[in-house]
Parts: sequence; C-alpha cells; structure tokens
Amino acid sequence: MFKDCKCMYIPPFVLENLVRAGIEGARSAIHQSELSREKRSAKVVDMEVFTGVTTAPPGTASRQVYDCQNKWIQRVKLVRGEGDPVTGDDAVNDTYDYSATVRDYYKNVLNRNSVDNLGMNLILNVHFGVNYMNAFWDGDEMTFGDGDGNIFVNFTKSLDVVAHELTHGVTQFTANLKYYSQTGALNEHFSDVFGSVITQYQKKQTADNADWLIGDEIMGPELYGEALRSMKAPGTAYDNALMGKDPQPDHMKDYYSGSGDNQGVHINSGIPNKAFYLVAMDIGTDKAALIWYTALQKLWSTAVFNDAVNITVEAARLLIKDGKVAKGATQTVRAAFKAVGLPL
Repeated sequence: MFKDCKCMYIPPFVLENLVRAGIEGARSAIHQSELSREKRSAKVVDMEVFTGVTTAPPGTASRQVYDCQNKWIQRVKLVRGEGDPVTGDDAVNDTYDYSATVRDYYKNVLNRNSVDNLGMNLILNVHFGVNYMNAFWDGDEMTFGDGDGNIFVNFTKSLDVVAHELTHGVTQFTANLKYYSQTGALNEHFSDVFGSVITQYQKKQTADNADWLIGDEIMGPELYGEALRSMKAPGTAYDNALMGKDPQPDHMKDYYSGSGDNQGVHINSGIPNKAFYLVAMDIGTDKAALIWYTALQKLWSTAVFNDAVNITVEAARLLIKDGKVAKGATQTVRAAFKAVGLPL
C-alpha cells in the first residue's frame, strides 16, 4: 500500500512564495515536506505518558493525542486518550474534538469504521516543530504545526484541516490513489470535498450558504480573509504579495502541465472541485457526497480524471437504482463534469 504520500496541507508553491517574501518559517515547512517518511517519523513512542491518560487497544477507532513538545518528531508524549477529560491545551482539545467529528461523520453518515474501515485508531500529533507552517497525513497518523501566529495560526483550529488530512487516509485505504499528476489531483480533490462536506455537516450548512473555501480558518493576521482554495471559484482564493496568486484552473482548457507540485496535485484539483460544487448546488451537498464516496470506493491507484468521471456517473446511476439519490442525479453529474471540460 502506498503510505509515503507526504500529503501536506499547505501546497509547496505557497511555501516557496512565502520564502521569496522573506518568511523564514516557510523554509522549515519545505524542508519537512522533503524528508522521507522514516526520517520525519522517528517516533519516541510512549516514552512519556501523563498519569491517567487512556491507552486503547488497536482497532477501536480511539483517539490518541500526542504533544510533540516542539520537537521535529512524532509521538513524544501521549497527553489525551479516548474518553479522557479536557486538558488545558487548546491544540490538544481541538484536535481531539475535530477528529471525533470526522470519525463520527464517516461512521454515522457513510457507515465507515474509521479511516481504514477496520476501526483504525486515530493518532494525532500537535505542537510539531517550532512555528511549523503545515499539517500532514503520512500514511498512519496526523501531525499539526502551530503556525507562526502571523501568517498561519495553529492548524488544529480548523475542522477543515483535520477532515482534509484524515480523508487522505480514507483515500489511501480505498482507492489508494498515487500522489502525482491527475491521480494525485484526484487524491487532493477527495480531501477537499470531504473537508468541505464535513465542515458543512458540523455547522449545519447547505450548499447555498456554505463558503466553499479551503484553508481560510488557519489564515493569520497578515492573511486574514484569504484562503488556500475555493471550490466555488478555483483561481480566486488568494492574490497577495506573500502567497502569490492562486494558480488553480476551473476548466481543462487551463490545465497545469508543469512538473511542480508533483505535477499539479494541489493545482489541478480545482477542476474536479468545481464539478463537485456544481453537483452539490443542484442536488445538495449530502447527496453529492454520497455519490463521490461511492465513486471513491470504485477507483484504483492510477485512475485519472476521465476514469473518475465515468466512475462517478456510474455511482450516481447505481444510487438512483437503490433509491438513495433522486432521478436526474446522473445527468447532473455528467453536466457538471462537462462544464469543466471533462471527459476529454
């Protein structure tokens, strides 16, 4: 199974722009994204555990929150386990709460038992590194930086971040989409979709009143009001001297074909993102999410955009047959993909 995905929340081109703008903390974020999984995950597993912290057996979908104590390694100190009381650390508590929201959405709405559908425990690391400007899923656990408080705030403050990164785990244990080119863009796309879907679910929003922004909650004072991506209008999320200009296309005619960003995994995801937005606006976010989740389970590790279109249309048809979505959804999905230039 493809586990070394280095699925980083902040895209590399944003970090590179921040470095050019003189933001020193962006350098360490780039460095960490380039490390191998083995070096990045030189864990100090359970060397220190607070008295009274609950340790749960594997396969119980239990949460385990570790404090990295600003070291560049994971699992330094286990500080909160499943069912343990609130701590005095907001990062610990936010991560604990948001990961439950994600876990419970997948369980209660999509009948999925944790990220692997086998009750995989959720390992969550907070306070990783010093002012670390990113969060990532590395194949078996989540890790969150504190940000610098000026460009980015603590990544644990955002449900969207937690849902996005844990969904990389869901994708890993279903389609196992490789993390490059169109296949990697689909990987990022599904994380954007369910990051937004779960945020809307938690806030009791609809497609009509959701903001459809990705990453707006972790913007610090210098970038307040910006976002990393917009599913509603790819290419408009940001335009400033620090981050640069949002490069996402919303149509295949503007497809990025360069070598950067693992051949555009964060860039070209804007194309299927726009398609999902259009479907959700027509039939509702909940029904669109069901179609996309059904499609995800039928994809394979090297699937590209055209494959995803065909499988998603087929998923809509099957769900109509089962009475889970209304008639017309097939045509809605097909029209949404056509609107963004797919299939080719």
